[in-house]
Amino acid sequence: QVHLVESGGGLVHAGDSLRLSCAASGHTFRYHALGWFRQAPGKEREFVASISNFGSHTDYGNSVRNRATISRDNNNNTMFLQMNSLKPEDTAMYYCAAKLGSITSFEDQYEYWGQGTQVTVSS
Repeated sequence: QVHLVESGGGLVHAGDSLRLSCAASGHTFRYHALGWFRQAPGKEREFVASISNFGSHTDYGNSVRNRATISRDNNNNTMFLQMNSLKPEDTAMYYCAAKLGSITSFEDQYEYWGQGTQVTVSS
């Protein structure tokens, strides 16, 4: 069982940077691949980024590629998403998720989800 709690969201201006965090409980954190997803009002949930259990493999959604960096600290059971050059279209609820096995961009393969942290980017 993995319990996930996101933080770091807020209201920022276009062009700003933001770092989201995802804190996890449980002793099996290092065995889980992790992902970030986001959902804007009226839209489907969208893949943002994922990272393998020891951080050697990462993947990014096209909408954030080259603007986002995903990382993790297994010693502190925490994952991060650094986002730069934020745009109004990045406004969404951001969720972290965890799964055993390899990374994937498919949300239905993730077993555990946090409650989300809201990011709002003003123009």
